[in-house]
Amino acid sequence: MVLTRFPRVALTDGPTPIRSLDRLSTHLGPELNGVRLFVKRDDIGPVGLGGNKLRKLEFLLGQALAERADTVITVGALQSNHARLTAASAARMGLACELFLTRSVPREDADYTANGNRLLQDLFGAHVHLLPGEADSLAQAEARAEELRAEGRRVHVFPSGGSSPLGCLGYAACAAEILEQAANLGLAFARIVVPNGSSGTHAGLAAGLAAAGRDPHLAQSYTVLAPEPEAAAATLARARDTLALIDGSQTLADDAILVDGAHRGPGYGIPTEGMREAVRLMARTEGLLLDPVYSGKAFAGLLHDVRAGRYERGAAVLFVMTGGVPGLFAYRSEF
Repeated sequence: MVLTRFPRVALTDGPTPIRSLDRLSTHLGPELNGVRLFVKRDDIGPVGLGGNKLRKLEFLLGQALAERADTVITVGALQSNHARLTAASAARMGLACELFLTRSVPREDADYTANGNRLLQDLFGAHVHLLPGEADSLAQAEARAEELRAEGRRVHVFPSGGSSPLGCLGYAACAAEILEQAANLGLAFARIVVPNGSSGTHAGLAAGLAAAGRDPHLAQSYTVLAPEPEAAAATLARARDTLALIDGSQTLADDAILVDGAHRGPGYGIPTEGMREAVRLMARTEGLLLDPVYSGKAFAGLLHDVRAGRYERGAAVLFVMTGGVPGLFAYRSEF
């Protein structure tokens, strides 16, 4: 898979490490049914406290800079990790940044409205527009972009989560990276597990696996935003569009995407007991931090499936830690 024809900026420091969860495995003991758990540390990175959105922004900002943009605009929820990393990456590249953020979670406490990602978005110098939860943030972002273009500015608008086909190339590249790392480690992962919000991480992995001649079912996600049928449909559409960018001769079957909606809870950003257990368990056995919105719920789903015996004994399963740690400070009261 060759992606060199796409403009790209460097926001990561090479392959992120894969490590075994030895202390967690010892703690859980027989509950794991002999399954071996590994994590890929996509939560770390040199810009903006790191996270999976950096891989997408490498391609999105690469294209923006290739077209001589001076301003980027994106959208998200109030505590959006993508918005935080867009602001940080724009600062790194010397670009102006505007964020259109919706109050998508029913929270008005100071921790949620002023701490975590919200604090960092301001520190990185973004111009923030706060909108009600039902607002069409992308339409307002596009309207603002037209205003700025009329003033002579060169503006690029990124979608929620950076999950355009171009942004999803970041996780197509990650799929190739994982396959190479697994070969070097002498491992054959039975599954690569990720959270699913805007669907771009899973879509990119599925496209990258297909482009490499591997089964896209190797990737699975747990939706934390849309209900399962909607998340699966959106992920399949984005995966197909991403694969078309890589190799127009390939496509994905209708059943190529595995999405589990059982651990979403009452809705996006609303805590669950499984999430709390997963966050505490990872912190207290491995010293690693999951976030309460995305990876906490996804890891809760993975633990549930392992405990339920849904993997063969001895299977190696890789969980991609996607970051979002600043969100923990916004959810202080939940812990």
